[in-house]
Amino acid sequence: MSVSRRVLLTLPLAVALAGRTATAADAAPAQEIERFYAVLLAVMKAGKQLSFAGRYARLAPAITEAYNLPLMTRLAVGPGWRQLSADQQQRLTAAFTRYTVSEYASRFDGYSGERFEVTPTASANPNGLLVASRMIKPDGEAISFNYLMRQDSGGVWKVIDVYVSGSISELATRRAEFTAVLHRAGADGLVQELDRRIAALRTG
Repeated sequence: MSVSRRVLLTLPLAVALAGRTATAADAAPAQEIERFYAVLLAVMKAGKQLSFAGRYARLAPAITEAYNLPLMTRLAVGPGWRQLSADQQQRLTAAFTRYTVSEYASRFDGYSGERFEVTPTASANPNGLLVASRMIKPDGEAISFNYLMRQDSGGVWKVIDVYVSGSISELATRRAEFTAVLHRAGADGLVQELDRRIAALRTG
C-alpha cells in the first residue's frame, strides 16, 4: 500500500464558504471521519480479494458522502470556474469525483495491521473545523491526515480539504496542477487529463 504524496508548493486558498458557526467541541465532524474510516479499513482488509473495480465500488459511496466533491472541484479550479459553462462544470465535477475515488482505491489496496485514530473533537479553523487523525502502522509510524470540514447546504459536515502530514494541502496541490492544465488545454483538456490519471491508477 502506498500512502506517499508528492510534496508540492502549498498555495493559499481564498475560501468564502457559508455555514453555521460551530464550537470546537462539536463532535459531529469527527464522527463523519470515523464513519468514513470504518469503510476504508474494511476495504483495506479485503483489498487483496477485491479488484480495483471492487475497491472503487465499495469506496465510492463513502467518499461521496464524506467529501463535498462539487465544492472541492470548484475550489481546485479557482476563479476560472465562473467562466466555464454548466456542462463543463458538471463534467469536471464528475471527473474530479472519479479521480478522488480512484486514488483511494489505488492507494489503500491492502492491510497489514494499520489502524486509524481520530481526535474526538474538532478544532477551530478560519475556514471551518479541523479534524485531526492518524494512521498508525504496525511498526508504530504515524501518518497524519487532518480534515478541513464545513457544513453543506443540508447541514451535514463534509470534507473540503485534507492536510497530509499535518500541513500539505491536497486542495492547494490540485489547484497548482489544474491551473497549469487549464491554461494549456482548457476545461476539456483537464477532463481528459483526469481521465488519463484514472486509467493509470486503474492499471496500477
